[in-house]
Amino acid sequence: MSERVIPGRTGDLIALGAADALWAGLPTDGTVPRASAAFTCSSANARAGYVLLGGRVVATLKAGDGQWSVPETEVRRAALELNAVEIDYQDLVRIGPFRGAPKKERIEGTLLQWRQRITRILQELGGPEQAAQCEGAGPCHLAGIDWQRILVEQTRDQTEQTWWLPRAAVRVLDAAEHAETRWLQTARTHQISTAVTEPPSHNQKVLATYGRQENPDGPTAPMRPYNGELQGQLYSVLSRKPGTSRKVAGWTCAICRTAPAAVLDHCHEHDYVRAPACHSCNAQERPDHLYSNDIRVASRYTRLLDTHAADWLRHWHRCPGCRARITLPLPHLAAWTAHVGCRSLRPTHHDAHNSRARKPCGVLRVSWTGSQNAPRSCLLTVTVDFCPSGEHRVLAQVPYREAAKQFRIWLAETAPAVAAEAGPDRLDGLPDQSRPVIVDTSSEGLALF
Repeated sequence: MSERVIPGRTGDLIALGAADALWAGLPTDGTVPRASAAFTCSSANARAGYVLLGGRVVATLKAGDGQWSVPETEVRRAALELNAVEIDYQDLVRIGPFRGAPKKERIEGTLLQWRQRITRILQELGGPEQAAQCEGAGPCHLAGIDWQRILVEQTRDQTEQTWWLPRAAVRVLDAAEHAETRWLQTARTHQISTAVTEPPSHNQKVLATYGRQENPDGPTAPMRPYNGELQGQLYSVLSRKPGTSRKVAGWTCAICRTAPAAVLDHCHEHDYVRAPACHSCNAQERPDHLYSNDIRVASRYTRLLDTHAADWLRHWHRCPGCRARITLPLPHLAAWTAHVGCRSLRPTHHDAHNSRARKPCGVLRVSWTGSQNAPRSCLLTVTVDFCPSGEHRVLAQVPYREAAKQFRIWLAETAPAVAAEAGPDRLDGLPDQSRPVIVDTSSEGLALF
């Protein structure tokens, strides 16, 4: 990466204005757009002692003349990390709007709860197009990322406008939120521990942290892999225990094993905790509910039940209830029935872009009557929506017991190791009656609990 002459540079420190120019002007080898005012825009926290660049916390220093500066090497390092992120616009995560008003950030001026920040900005400005046309209306970046340039707007149910970001960008922003949380926790702990002594200057505190470690996220313990510590525990009990959220944040996501965990993914039928997960994996796992008993089988089910089926089946069967009954929660079993069990029934149409190819018709949707607690009367109905010719409606009606039987056969063929661990003799004391389906669509599960 070539060196550039930066105005206002003193040694390894550069002024905030020069840092803005450096961050936006460095060569961009990746696909995540960098913002032009990452240090001076109102969503930055340079004057609070740090800035967020991608998933990295970078300390800021105040010179004797009152001018704020930032280490140039850290800016370059953060840019290199962001350049390595590859965006796939076929792999999107919905970030809003969701039911209910967006919650206010817990600490004013921070990146915490960035989803709610984006939702509030777009709602105030009337949507992505108006936001892009409205100069100076508010911060256009988060963690130095120009999120407006990669935001995708989609129409749901032909009326509702929804907002999506590529999963790769969501992972970066989740990492930034986690890094900022740890930074602020460390700062508060340091303030308490030094309250009885003469408080050091701001520069002394920041330089001490900056000098102790390469990535100044604070002297907290490194994230640890999840090894089943919460196996067999109930979410309704854990969610009420003090300190659970801090404990969860100490694990890496049990699904992707790279991002920091942020939520406790759990079975909504049996209430057992599956594992700590990051926001991105939790959103990928959640069924796309249209109504309490009706879900759309989104494209992400190709990953869940095809390319990464064994990993996701193992994760779902972390619930002792699902593992003992060799099945899935009803919404997931319904999605499996539509996506896999009825695959041969789904019509195809000629692809307008390729005359020799055919593509699946419309969008799959599956609804059900009754529940898994009354399997005799539970019926799954698989439907095709948005057929180009309007000729397809109901593809199949599958009784719950038949769907569960077919899933067991498929599980043994697809993930024999997972199937071998399942069965009613694997858990003593399992309740005779599982809980009714609990659909969590009020906030899309974005809060920790």
